[in-house]
Amino acid sequence: MKAMILAAGYGTRLRPLTNDLPKPLLPVGPRPLIYYNLLLLKKYGITDVFINVHYLADKIIKEVGNGLRLGMNITYSEEPQILGTGGGIKQIQTAIARGTFLVVNADILIDLNLDKLVEFHHRKKAAATLVLRDDPEVDRFGAIEVDPKDQIRNILGKTSWSGEKSRRMMFTGVHVMEPHVMDYVPPRTFYSITDAYVEMLRQNEKLFGYVTRGYWNDIGELDRYKKADRDLKQGKIRLSYIRSETAV
Repeated sequence: MKAMILAAGYGTRLRPLTNDLPKPLLPVGPRPLIYYNLLLLKKYGITDVFINVHYLADKIIKEVGNGLRLGMNITYSEEPQILGTGGGIKQIQTAIARGTFLVVNADILIDLNLDKLVEFHHRKKAAATLVLRDDPEVDRFGAIEVDPKDQIRNILGKTSWSGEKSRRMMFTGVHVMEPHVMDYVPPRTFYSITDAYVEMLRQNEKLFGYVTRGYWNDIGELDRYKKADRDLKQGKIRLSYIRSETAV
């Protein structure tokens, strides 16, 4: 199974920290942020990873390299013009055309059992599965509504559904998809994967929400970044995929 880490963004919410350093390389505890997601993928045997880059791309490529020292194979998808979350994945469509694919935002810190996530995705025969969580600030992040059987019925209020009572959840930035999701994304243009998912709902595609109750933090905001950095340094956060002897 292959995966992609979306790392092309400008990190504007974290300025001035990101004036000269791309968001994925900001130090969080003892290591740059991007390594946490790489180590999470590696724990579950996902070692063939694409990383899309745009803002300060050279610094990310120089720091992370080809993945050899991590026991991984890392390929970079460079975007001369930023393509967004959907457009970025679309650019590597040929490489992911043969099977289920995992996508992770570079600016999150999460502890998640990827084996259980992928098993859920296949059991539900989903076109895409979004990892969701309960959050008191769901409206600030954008609500995703799921029915009692975990099927997504509404995204950001852009679709309508009058069925069973739904739960309002938030998207964590981790999702699993089948190759035909890219049929809903136009080529060579800026496009949000959220817009593709909304159109898929309108076309009665099966999207599901996998609910996680493990640790999650959006590092894209300054106060949350500082808290995660502090908590890791003080040992308040325990991530199942990080061992004390981990080199990076």
